[in-house]
Amino acid sequence: MSKFWSPKVRELTPYVPGEQPRERLIKLNTNENPYPPAPGVEAVLREFPADHLRRYPDPESNALREALAREFGVEVDQVFVGNGSDEVLALAFQAFFANGRPLEMPAITYSFYPVYCRLYDVERRTLPLDADWRVDLDAFSPDAGGAIFANPNAPTGHGHAREAIAALLERITESVVLVDEAYVDFGGESTIPLIERFPNLLVTGTFSKSRSLAGLRLGYAVGSRELIEGLERVKDSFNSYPVDSLASAIGVAALEDREHFDACREAVITTRERTRTRLESLGFQVLPSQSNFLLVHHPKQDAAQLFVGLRERGVLVRHFNTEALNGWLRISIGTEDEMDSLVEVLEELCR
Repeated sequence: MSKFWSPKVRELTPYVPGEQPRERLIKLNTNENPYPPAPGVEAVLREFPADHLRRYPDPESNALREALAREFGVEVDQVFVGNGSDEVLALAFQAFFANGRPLEMPAITYSFYPVYCRLYDVERRTLPLDADWRVDLDAFSPDAGGAIFANPNAPTGHGHAREAIAALLERITESVVLVDEAYVDFGGESTIPLIERFPNLLVTGTFSKSRSLAGLRLGYAVGSRELIEGLERVKDSFNSYPVDSLASAIGVAALEDREHFDACREAVITTRERTRTRLESLGFQVLPSQSNFLLVHHPKQDAAQLFVGLRERGVLVRHFNTEALNGWLRISIGTEDEMDSLVEVLEELCR
């Protein structure tokens, strides 16, 4: 620790992202898309005028927001964009949850949420998953300072139907309910159509997963005009230009290619279900997933040892060294060939 750190920095336990290895491995640890972005993205990279970079980008990111509004059937002023959905989430914590009341979230969910709570002095109240490892919507309280959960949830993969979340929103009316839809395109049901009925609903999403743009950093939120204005007020007090001109143009190109988007996500879903069946045949317990990953447990194998064995044989997955998840591995869905290699190694390790 440095003597120059503030007391707040001394107290922080930062989020730990998945390993980005330098050696050549089959990388199934950070839920990246195994397929390249839409062809139009490459065209933008080839043709983007370098001279445009000498000027600041549009602080409102209107072109990208208009493209997202068309995609989701909403108005432009119901859309917010940022430098990855992590930044959008951080701004939302400041705008809506630093209110002196506890924020409720599942005990097992995206591990950045507790980090933001510590950073912004938001009291956190965790709710256990139900017996089937699903987010228990009935456990959320109308009296809390807000609610946040991923749908489908990370790292468990289960997603609730839209009307189940609508029932939650019928109960919680006096605080913001944030639904993080980072993985919704792999089999979930988006809650964006509910924003007209529920002005306290904020839905966040990302270009990192289904749009194959994790290396670019683009995220968004969709909600009522008053919620979007709240995000804009925080954004403009922090960084007026979070989305650069090139990123905006690439985001628009990715949104315009529906055929490529559908083909890639359907390929991921098909591979996921094929892999699930094969892992179950090896004795793994595999949680049902509507995401681009599987959370798996083997009753006769130590998860940490499996993680090490896989890595030694060139396959990298994610092992969370926490009490709740120590016996589980999260496996991102790769190409068919990559998943074949994974299963072959696990067949050897589980003999």
